[in-house]
Amino acid sequence: MRIYKFGGASVKDASGVKNLVKILNELGNDKTLVVVSAMGKMTNSLEFVVKNYFENQKELEYSLNEIFVFHNNILNELFSENNHPIYSEIKEIFENLKVFLKRNKSPNYSFVYDQVVSFGEIVSTKIINSYLNYVNIKSNWLDSRLLIKTDSKYRDANLNWQVTQNNISNRVNNSLLNITQGFIASDDNNFSTTLGREGSDYSAAIFAYCLNAESVTIWKDVPGVLNADPRVFKKPQLLNKISYTEAIELAFYGASVIHPKTLQPLQKKEIPLYVKSFLDPSSEGTAISRGIKIDPEIPCFIVQRNLSLLKLSSLDFSFIVEDNISDIFQILHENKMKVDLIQNSAISFSVCVYDKYYRLKELLSILKATYKVECTENVSLFTIRHFNENSSKEILKNNKLLLEQRTKETLQLVVS
Repeated sequence: MRIYKFGGASVKDASGVKNLVKILNELGNDKTLVVVSAMGKMTNSLEFVVKNYFENQKELEYSLNEIFVFHNNILNELFSENNHPIYSEIKEIFENLKVFLKRNKSPNYSFVYDQVVSFGEIVSTKIINSYLNYVNIKSNWLDSRLLIKTDSKYRDANLNWQVTQNNISNRVNNSLLNITQGFIASDDNNFSTTLGREGSDYSAAIFAYCLNAESVTIWKDVPGVLNADPRVFKKPQLLNKISYTEAIELAFYGASVIHPKTLQPLQKKEIPLYVKSFLDPSSEGTAISRGIKIDPEIPCFIVQRNLSLLKLSSLDFSFIVEDNISDIFQILHENKMKVDLIQNSAISFSVCVYDKYYRLKELLSILKATYKVECTENVSLFTIRHFNENSSKEILKNNKLLLEQRTKETLQLVVS
């Protein structure tokens, strides 16, 4: 069985839905499970609904109506008759959402978030499944919340692999074309949960693992995995092949490749992953599998902006030892700092952090009670995998080098 995953950008409008159908027609659609995200930026719109629910009730109905109209316009472009059953089905889904918001008593933001945001995937897959059958491609709609089971850690739920494996193995007919949702699941009480960052890709990997799929293909608006972000670097090149390990390394350093939690179940069963363009489905894209060398063998560039570089040293010039480092990491953890690079010498410890929750001022105040602290804000961290002599020249030509760290395969440069 093949697993295809289509993200929001691929189904952002009626043309996107028709293109999805075209891809299925061209590549075959039997023994295929299609995992689909919410349409376009719909997750963002539903997040705004949650915000209004808690902070601005006056705008709640308006924000809901905007979402309904958005989907209804897509229906009008896909279906020639206004009395097609999908219209009443989508209307009923939105009525159910309104009922939830009216009756909910929970003050838990994350709980409400998961119940509301999950509607995006339900609506998109209902529309796509109906359209496939409308154009005479028989497809079977699956509710992934009945299949993928998690704990109740809302917004970043942990998978119950055993129950999920049993559900998918017993309830998915792998001889059919199946349409289901990415990102969403449910807990033991059958409340909706979501799987966190890159949740839809992870869903595709979960289904692939449980169904022993032959492959997973993630359809994106880029040719595949590139060696650099085209928004930052000129003329990025397509990577034809990379290993699971390489993809995890790139993701670890901040590349928008594939999240490690997506790769881990695929790696366990050696299921190949393809990243291809839904704009050019006949192109080869990037293949990610076990034990292959990066092809072509070229440097890969990753940049992270708006970081802070901290240099800590002891007030009495004594060594920075294990106890000090443990203490520093505890303080960083308590202040929710994401650590992107560390380097230590006998009397100093340098760390590059991302201040996601704007706690840098408080962090510095705590650290200065024990250490001498130098802080440089708004630095950039360039990471170059498979670097060569020339790969850093352009970066250093336009930036001041603050810290350099290198291993056999990886060069990191903190610059201002």
